[in-house]
Amino acid sequence: MVKVVEMGMRWVQGLQFEGGPSTGERPQILVDGDSKVATSPIELLLLSAATCSAADVVIILQKQRVALAALEIAIRGTRREEHPRRYTAIAMHFTVRGTGVDADQVRRAIALSIEKYCSVAASLAPDIQISYDVTVG
Repeated sequence: MVKVVEMGMRWVQGLQFEGGPSTGERPQILVDGDSKVATSPIELLLLSAATCSAADVVIILQKQRVALAALEIAIRGTRREEHPRRYTAIAMHFTVRGTGVDADQVRRAIALSIEKYCSVAASLAPDIQISYDVTVG
């Protein structure tokens, strides 16, 4: 089955835009092409990849009955100097805390997310190197 996603955006001023679901059922977000007053589109791509992977990891670990207390991701993207200034590499650092958290278990959950489940990672150009490391506390 094919799922169609519809979004809309409108220009606010300068390089600021407001967008979100076309249905208006959820709040709109502000996106700033200049990164002055809001997150930029290219920064949102990193945030989307981190959030997508984090959601997968939470689901996987919860199914394994891990009692998560915290999950944070620091994410860094390396971009080309010339246009299009797209990402060539993305590195994520996961910090996970909770009862019964095992580093190998977390690494497996992250690998499953990045290689199989995360639709954002799967939507990126295949030559973008995605790497990660983990701190378990």
